[in-house]
Amino acid sequence: MPDINKILVANRGEIALRIIRTCKDRGLTTVAIYSEADVLSPHVLAADESVYIGKAASSESYLRMDTIIEAAKQTNADAIHPGYGFLSENAVFAALCRDNNLIFVGPNPKAIEMMGDKTRARELMAAANVPFPPGTESDLQDIDEAKSIAREIGYPVLIKAAAGGGGKGMRIVHSEEDFEKSVKAAKSEAKNSFGDDRVFVEKYLEEPRHIEFQIFADMHDNVVHMFERECSIQRRHQKVIEEAPSAVLTDELRAKMANAAISAAKSCDYVGAGTVEFLIDKHLNFYFLEMNTRLQVEHPVTELITGLDLVSLQIDVAEGKKLPIKQEEIVCTGHAIECRIYAEDPADQFLPSTGKLERHRIPSGPGVRVDAGIEEGQEVSINYDPMISKLCVHADSREKAMDRMHRALSDYEISGVKTTIPFCKFVMKNEQFRSGKYDTHFISDHFTPEALTGNEKPETIALISAILKKQGTSTQSTVKKESENSASNSTWWIKRKKTL
Repeated sequence: MPDINKILVANRGEIALRIIRTCKDRGLTTVAIYSEADVLSPHVLAADESVYIGKAASSESYLRMDTIIEAAKQTNADAIHPGYGFLSENAVFAALCRDNNLIFVGPNPKAIEMMGDKTRARELMAAANVPFPPGTESDLQDIDEAKSIAREIGYPVLIKAAAGGGGKGMRIVHSEEDFEKSVKAAKSEAKNSFGDDRVFVEKYLEEPRHIEFQIFADMHDNVVHMFERECSIQRRHQKVIEEAPSAVLTDELRAKMANAAISAAKSCDYVGAGTVEFLIDKHLNFYFLEMNTRLQVEHPVTELITGLDLVSLQIDVAEGKKLPIKQEEIVCTGHAIECRIYAEDPADQFLPSTGKLERHRIPSGPGVRVDAGIEEGQEVSINYDPMISKLCVHADSREKAMDRMHRALSDYEISGVKTTIPFCKFVMKNEQFRSGKYDTHFISDHFTPEALTGNEKPETIALISAILKKQGTSTQSTVKKESENSASNSTWWIKRKKTL
């Protein structure tokens, strides 16, 4: 395959910036895409060129496959990196890139399609001897047969969407009386969320822990793993805090799970970066959950414990090169933790908090990394994911990493929106978390809003907020004017050159 010289990043925010930085390290030219809401966003200003693709709603911008392909062709890009979210696990988009002679920095469409279908993935895991929770191997065809299976494996059971993710189309069922009603509700939600109402049944695991393995594969049949990440601190079945390595895995269990992850990748002829996710029960039995066919939000913790640049490796593999590292050369050093800093109110069921980011002062120091996609003065809107940044730390031990994270969280200053910083501080000091004895029910079992301790400095924040509000009008006018100019541009794509 030809070398890549120019990459269009089909994403926004911190992941777009993350990809652009690696491209610059490699001497590659970058193209950003942006919606009406992102005219002055950091990822747009960081790229060598930028292309306006539509209105603020993602359905009218970042999900417009034809527009993004056209932007890549207009700017003579060689490749498209999808980041995560949006089109990153869309087999149709990957095929569209291929058909337009654009390199898709990710797996092939067939692998995306196979692993995106949960029931198909379970069938592949069965053939590869990778364990998965007891239940139906394929989607539910007959309600009476499904009830029989549920009785056999024992309640509680999970109803899950075959094309699902993020907790959508999922129901926990505690008794047979609720089974049929729960199936109907799960199918309805799955249909609305994914356009596919297929569901399946599996055993609901008690005290589960969510542990995933980072794998990498090239086009020359080389597959390696880069150790695990624990992602058990979750709200609404979505991750908030991740760490690597896991505090619960023994060397023997780690080796078994790593081998299972590699087998999962080989089962679909996988190429590129991928994550094989498992659940572990209280008896340390592990089960396949799903495979994410993309770079993960939490990939920085893997980079911190291995010293590897996963985006750079993605580009190597996309160019057809062999992986530059062998399994025995990948070493886990120290401990890393990531806290996702969301514009959410943990005191109010983690509901999104929108508004202007009036103050944004990130922490620093040895072993601290912040991947942020929004700057002070910008709006946190309802149009996109409410994540402000990813705060990551690395230290020699887990205890030192937790202490470093707490210090970094205490140094992090944000005003204008509610954030998950107080919750993350609570977790870092919680005895269950510090002991490593926690599971995916951590929030419901150990957290209450009353436990929060804020990190705001009221007098200072109030003074600065007042100053910023006075200055905000001109900033908003500039953004609005820029948006209107871009949206009405007779040629919908523009190029921007950096000026020093």
